[in-house]
Amino acid sequence: MRRHRTTHPDSAQEALLTLGRLVDEALERIRVQRARVELAEALQRHLLPPQLPQLPRLAIAARYTPSHDGLDVGGDWYDAFPMTNGVVGIAIGDVQGHDVEAIAFMGQARTSLRALACATTDPGEVLSRANDLLISMGCGLFATCCFLTFDPLSGALAISRAGHIPMVWATSAGHSGIILDSGGPPLGILPGEIYPVTRRRLEEPGSLVMVTDGVVEGPTYPIEKGLEEVVRRVCSGYDGDPDELAREVVKVADLTGHCDDAAVLVVRYAGLPGAG
Repeated sequence: MRRHRTTHPDSAQEALLTLGRLVDEALERIRVQRARVELAEALQRHLLPPQLPQLPRLAIAARYTPSHDGLDVGGDWYDAFPMTNGVVGIAIGDVQGHDVEAIAFMGQARTSLRALACATTDPGEVLSRANDLLISMGCGLFATCCFLTFDPLSGALAISRAGHIPMVWATSAGHSGIILDSGGPPLGILPGEIYPVTRRRLEEPGSLVMVTDGVVEGPTYPIEKGLEEVVRRVCSGYDGDPDELAREVVKVADLTGHCDDAAVLVVRYAGLPGAG
């Protein structure tokens, strides 16, 4: 005859108490994690610009989507602000990491660019000074960034990149593509870096679109394919509402299967006065 093992009442009660304690500890960790994410999201919303400037012959719109992970909040950011003599400064960037420290560093990077842009309108010089300033803070993080200056009245465009994704463009004349200008390393790594500047003159109506890597790169998409898809969408909607174009471009992130944050910044230009 097979003997049946019996559990002593005290042992069963002890097991239930242990299980209850483990459940309570797991729930507490979930509450702490949820509070951390909510804090990070609130901090990020506070550090992003509450609104973007709308200037004569220029309309700017942005879109941001958080990580699909749900537990991490990244340091993607965008910004646009008036500078001297009618020039506008426009930036997008991505900080290493997905936590409160990354978001705090994002705030420092964005603030540094704004402050330094008061001293010079040269985007390469702004990035060089921002790089040295961020290194001097000793945060140990780095950020990619694309910073440009644009004069809507003359069409003068100057672009400088710090390890960031290239910009996409399309115009009413049927021209489009990816601006494969030379750039420098991400901000916050090596002091004394020089960031090359690419200069162009925009005359026709069209759109410039800046993105972070969460939009164009993921497990199912190489970055080249992601950029090609962005170009296709920009060519289809360059002359429409920039807010709608930003919404359309950020959807590319869903195709890539990304697990990173994704940000898009659209600059819609009406062309030189008299051009359209």
